[in-house]
Amino acid sequence: MKTLVIADHDNGILKPETSKTINAAVKLGNAIDVLVLGENISEMANQVASINGVATVLVADNAIYGHQLAENTADLVLSLAGDYSHIVASATTTGKNFMPRVAALLDVAQISEIIDVVDAETFKRPIYAGNAIATVKSLDSKKVITVRASSFDLQTEQAAATVSALDSTFDNHLSQFVSVEQTESERPELTAAEVVISGGRGMQNGENFALLNGIADKLGAAIGASRAAVDAGFVANDMQVGQTGKIVAPNLYIAVGISGAIQHLAGMKDSKVIVAINKDPDAPIFQVADYGLVADLFEVLPQLENAL
Repeated sequence: MKTLVIADHDNGILKPETSKTINAAVKLGNAIDVLVLGENISEMANQVASINGVATVLVADNAIYGHQLAENTADLVLSLAGDYSHIVASATTTGKNFMPRVAALLDVAQISEIIDVVDAETFKRPIYAGNAIATVKSLDSKKVITVRASSFDLQTEQAAATVSALDSTFDNHLSQFVSVEQTESERPELTAAEVVISGGRGMQNGENFALLNGIADKLGAAIGASRAAVDAGFVANDMQVGQTGKIVAPNLYIAVGISGAIQHLAGMKDSKVIVAINKDPDAPIFQVADYGLVADLFEVLPQLENAL
């Protein structure tokens, strides 16, 4: 059998999670087809065709799929499901929106946020806020899987695979797109950034988050925050890193004034290098940090920016 991967994109811009999800799909040992759906996506489909491991790119280019509504997306995936033993998507907001619906329509259990593939039926996924790793085996004839993309590397490139257009469209009228509100930023997206610098309760107020701006600009970093900082109203909740926020795994993660509650660690402990700055030497964040600096952040951050 084959594996179907659903590409993840934002307004026609391919997200790196797609390449990482294909990396996970390669470990299943099946031929891989990738479904790209949206509106005016031909150029993006060609990008997908160049990702190593892709056999065929299926393109559903129609205004019906322009906003990737869960109902329409799920119906399209369901129409293709007969040819595939595994249906895989990244565990992003889009994947979490339509994949449970696909699983329900197929009457199978979804396997969520896998971090490793043992074999075609067995997978590893975090439970209890990442405190334990469960190894799960599915006996369902079709596996519906979401992938925690931060646990996998980007795929290399290959000669372009075959691109095939799909003529069928599905519009079940159960929902319609009304509007979208987005925060515009020149900085990298938090979940895709190579460097992330996050502030916590130790920043004391929202104005002090400005101390991170200069460092972030020099490092090309995204700015995040702990739940404590978000709950205190320092910054918007779309900056939250953690179990109930965004899961990140950059090459460099800098935690400033963050104590390191287990819920926060669950969202960033897979980072390649972790640097912690906190004036409390007993802060739990130091237990996972590769480099720790016990110091007053208000003294250290200006020095760090000047040094950079």
